[in-house]
Amino acid sequence: MPCPPETPEEKRKRARAILRALKKAYPEARTELVHRSPFELLVATVLSAQATDKGVNRVTPELFRRWPTPEALAQADPAEVGEVIQTLGLWRTKAKNLVALAKRLVEDHGGEVPSDPETLRRLPGVGWKTATVVAGAAFGVPGIAVDTHVARLARRLCLTQAKTPERIGRELEALFPKKDWIFLHHAMVLHGRYVCTARRPRCGDCVLRPYCPSAE
Repeated sequence: MPCPPETPEEKRKRARAILRALKKAYPEARTELVHRSPFELLVATVLSAQATDKGVNRVTPELFRRWPTPEALAQADPAEVGEVIQTLGLWRTKAKNLVALAKRLVEDHGGEVPSDPETLRRLPGVGWKTATVVAGAAFGVPGIAVDTHVARLARRLCLTQAKTPERIGRELEALFPKKDWIFLHHAMVLHGRYVCTARRPRCGDCVLRPYCPSAE
């Protein structure tokens, strides 16, 4: 449905109400990717493209058992890595990227994951979303990463009509306080995953219904 007209101030006021509702519903919102270090989070986030977090969490224990550090993964055979992650989408490409990524971490960053999003984006297999997620969750660098859940919620809530993840992220950042950007990403992911689903949104159970022009 088309978004109803509203002034910028009305939209900002509605955004503040949405944020308050999300904080009440998801006070401890964080990534559901299981990890123990920035390296493990980076690898898991790369794997999560076109895959579910549950699917990623099923393969990472064995992956990190066999290659627990960037140095170990840099020496791995991509074919062997592929055998471990082959239940995930694009696993062949991901296996090659993970080995190449680990080599870059060792050669260019002393085996440490950089905290700067732009530096992260120069690593193999790391795009804007992955860099924003890792920089935020691992290092507290403010940013709103946009995946399919965040994009769907942002458009249904009429917070943006932008099409690209980067543009959606920028428009959301303009509406919400910087200190809440990381929380907002995780809360919107959880809400999109369990309530505002793609095919059958649970509008009757939605805490955002009073502020959602798309509510049934």
